[in-house]
Amino acid sequence: MEVIGNDWDNLLNTIWKSQGFNNFLNVVKLKYKENTCFPEFKNIFNALKLTPYEKVKVVILGQDPYHGTGEAHGLSFSVQDGIRKPPSLKNIFKELKDDLNIDEPESGNLTHWAEEGVLLLNSVLTVEKDKAASHKDLGWHLFTDHVIKLLNEKETPIVFILWGSFARSKKIYITNPKHLIIESTHPSPFSANNGFFGSRPFSKTNDFLIKTGQKPIDFNLKRVNS
Repeated sequence: MEVIGNDWDNLLNTIWKSQGFNNFLNVVKLKYKENTCFPEFKNIFNALKLTPYEKVKVVILGQDPYHGTGEAHGLSFSVQDGIRKPPSLKNIFKELKDDLNIDEPESGNLTHWAEEGVLLLNSVLTVEKDKAASHKDLGWHLFTDHVIKLLNEKETPIVFILWGSFARSKKIYITNPKHLIIESTHPSPFSANNGFFGSRPFSKTNDFLIKTGQKPIDFNLKRVNS
């Protein structure tokens, strides 16, 4: 069955065919019918569509999508072009500047990172408009935890970037010693000064990728968005 359109479909085939998942998806569809939800339904699996399993080098784990109009498009921490950058994303770009001397781009759209091999995965893939974490109990975590477990099985080393206590709680699924876990406080204004700033996740990521014989990530969005 083709849902994603790349190698994730084979890996997730038993999920796609399961009655339980299809019942769950019908619940999600009903939520979209009853209320305004984000991202657009067609973009729910954007992270997997843009970053095939074989190309995943880095995972940046988020909690759930932005709940403001026009913001979310299926990638953790990313917003669509023309949308004001949320405070956490501004702080990510500030650390990127301090770490790799890459200037903050005009747009907060991180699609280029996804195409470079950074899986921008939220644990919960949908949200109701203006209601943060409104879909956290629907059951998405069962699906995304399975995705993390599949990534843990990869032979090629991956960097897992875990920002904040929620993302760090997923560390129990990352047991393969080949992988690197980079963790710190969340980039939100409430916690960024308590360990996120100065944590240098981007240079640490690329140092590890080079050390393991892989091409580093081009984190520079400036030339992409200009």
